[in-house]
Amino acid sequence: MSSKNLNTRDRILAACWKLLETSGTQTRMSDIAKEAGVSRQAVYLHFPNRADLLVATTRYIDDVKDVEGRLAESRAATGRARLDAFIEAWGNYIPEIYGAGRALIALSDTDTEAAAAWGDRMRDVRQGCAAAISALSDAGDLTPTLPHNKATDALWTLLSVRNWEQLTQTCGWSQTEYLTHTKRIAHAVLVKD
Repeated sequence: MSSKNLNTRDRILAACWKLLETSGTQTRMSDIAKEAGVSRQAVYLHFPNRADLLVATTRYIDDVKDVEGRLAESRAATGRARLDAFIEAWGNYIPEIYGAGRALIALSDTDTEAAAAWGDRMRDVRQGCAAAISALSDAGDLTPTLPHNKATDALWTLLSVRNWEQLTQTCGWSQTEYLTHTKRIAHAVLVKD
């Protein structure tokens, strides 16, 4: 998407996204303004603080990457099919947001704005996990050994970006292996025999 065709707000968001992926921890409001070709005042006019900008950037990425469309199959499915479709949708999305996600994760320990932005997105992922667990439960497929909230916690943890990173970046799993084995693990832990 050419930045020349974007409105000022979207140029700022696109610049923030680019800098998160390339500069990570060095993403300052002044750098974002420079990258977007606008003044710092223009950035603050659209985003009163850095936390608002980072949250808006993660949502902008979701819009550009059509996260709603990616989740359509999962939302239309039931039971085990919904679990698998959600794992596929989120698991295939992680590599596309990994650069920005990695930067926000790295910043989260010391940067409250980055922590707020990453926390906002991970709450949405947890809601998706809860919906997949509800679908399992509604179909009578949820294991009786885990209450609903613990099953949601387990799925949310299994699908964390850090786990994806460990398995694909450190251990060398392919994306296909990651998806296949993550689904197997999810079924082994969450699905009733």
